[in-house]
Amino acid sequence: MDPVAEEVIRSRIRDIPDYPKKGILFKDITPLLKDRNALAVCINELAKAAVGLDADYIVGTESRGFIIGAALAYRLNVGFVPARKQGRLPYDKVSRTYDLEYGTATLEMHRDAVERGSRVLIVDDLLATGGTARATADLVGDLGGKVTGFAFVVELAGLGGRERLGGSRVISLIRY
Repeated sequence: MDPVAEEVIRSRIRDIPDYPKKGILFKDITPLLKDRNALAVCINELAKAAVGLDADYIVGTESRGFIIGAALAYRLNVGFVPARKQGRLPYDKVSRTYDLEYGTATLEMHRDAVERGSRVLIVDDLLATGGTARATADLVGDLGGKVTGFAFVVELAGLGGRERLGGSRVISLIRY
């Protein structure tokens, strides 16, 4: 990534200690989303990095993955599919429960969200332990889709999330 682009993105990520629980240093991308120029740099850098993945869909995980994923889907001219927290989808769905670095959660997708054989790029704001991304990939697989890669704005490299994603291509713009 271009060093100027990296600095623009990095400078818009705020640290919030002890959130959502004591001992966690939360990386907040809200200042990045608020800054139209920084957001454009971020989406353009993700789009450049995703060249060659030939995704049919972006699957974005709730909630910041919706924001980044939908913008990236628009930029790449592909469809967008949400992976939602349990109980928020109105139609027939599949679900996966997984471990977070601070608890457990369940994700769901509509059963007809991804066609068999379609290629999917999974997008979220942050990769930590990889639980959310792994669960999303499992949901895509349950529906017959093929994960072509993962894309994140931030990666917390010391938590081993990348390793949980197997041999898939992992894009992360900023690593801590």
